[in-house]
Amino acid sequence: MAGIIDTIKLAGTLVLALPAALTGLDFLLISGQPFYGAALLFFAAALVIAQHYMTLPSDIPGLLAKRAVGSVVKSGESDGDADDAERVEAVQHESDAK
Repeated sequence: MAGIIDTIKLAGTLVLALPAALTGLDFLLISGQPFYGAALLFFAAALVIAQHYMTLPSDIPGLLAKRAVGSVVKSGESDGDADDAERVEAVQHESDAK
């Protein structure tokens, strides 16, 4: 589930990764310096991959909050389903009584 914060983080990473990747392509294909070009392309890819998979200490409270909300919502939904079933039964009994 990618939220707006994750999208902003990706955009910030791409601000650094795209110029490195373009310069790496220039070195690799045009300037004839394959070592520097490959190194810059590797650096750009590593930035994007690390941003996607790395969990920073500042991300931990958000992850814990998502887990807490998820567990509360799941238990709340099951209670709501039981209440709905009881209401349906009550309506059916009222209609049968008429």
